[in-house]
Amino acid sequence: MAGYDLSLRVWRGDSGGGDLHDYTVGVEEGMVVLDALHRLQQTQAPDLAVRWNCKAGKCGSCSAEVNGRPRLTCMTRLNLFAPTDTVTVTPLRTFPVIRDLVTDVSYNYEKAAQVPAFAPGTPAGDDGHHRMKQADVDRVQEFRKCIECFLCQTVCHVIRDHEENKPVFAGPRLMIRYAELEMHPLDTHDRRALLRGQAGIGYCNITKCCTEVCPEHIAITDNAIIPLKERVVDASYDPITRLGNRILRRRR
Repeated sequence: MAGYDLSLRVWRGDSGGGDLHDYTVGVEEGMVVLDALHRLQQTQAPDLAVRWNCKAGKCGSCSAEVNGRPRLTCMTRLNLFAPTDTVTVTPLRTFPVIRDLVTDVSYNYEKAAQVPAFAPGTPAGDDGHHRMKQADVDRVQEFRKCIECFLCQTVCHVIRDHEENKPVFAGPRLMIRYAELEMHPLDTHDRRALLRGQAGIGYCNITKCCTEVCPEHIAITDNAIIPLKERVVDASYDPITRLGNRILRRRR
């Protein structure tokens, strides 16, 4: 396909408010939405605020909502849309706007700071080294693929539609972090009480919207959130476990 004029609609504004602005930008075959935004900066709107870094789908910086769907703009090819379509780019809706397409995602880092760090026990091997099965390596490695684009966070309706839930719900990105640590065979922390409390895992009703937008194709719901829910239930509600814990407390 030869070059053409793209109808581009971009949200412009800051924390005080803003609205959508219409532009016409010349684009060529092979370009992505981020390319079009850069072309717009170059030719018409040099003050447009856009966050980006690697342009390779690995840093997570260029997250935005393209025609209402959270995406990495550097991985969203323009040929997904007809040349006559209007491509609308807006900031991530779940987070406060700083300016234009740049949002304040500090909420995610504040929640991350509440997660107890990895705490391995004493090495079991005679040579002083830890040992792990390959299946355990593969399981936690999936969660480490997260690039912190926060698309899963912005699409999660628990915080997207309910600002009041942010203090009590960590969101799917942090559930991946909890899962990475909880399922690590060498870690010694028990974070199940934190998951039930400050992380608010009970708020998630497993709609799988977070899994659908993950650019790294992490099975957030099936491999992280549901197993964590099961662990919390076992610790908090299983009658046999509760009885055992009660007996242990009496013996201490």
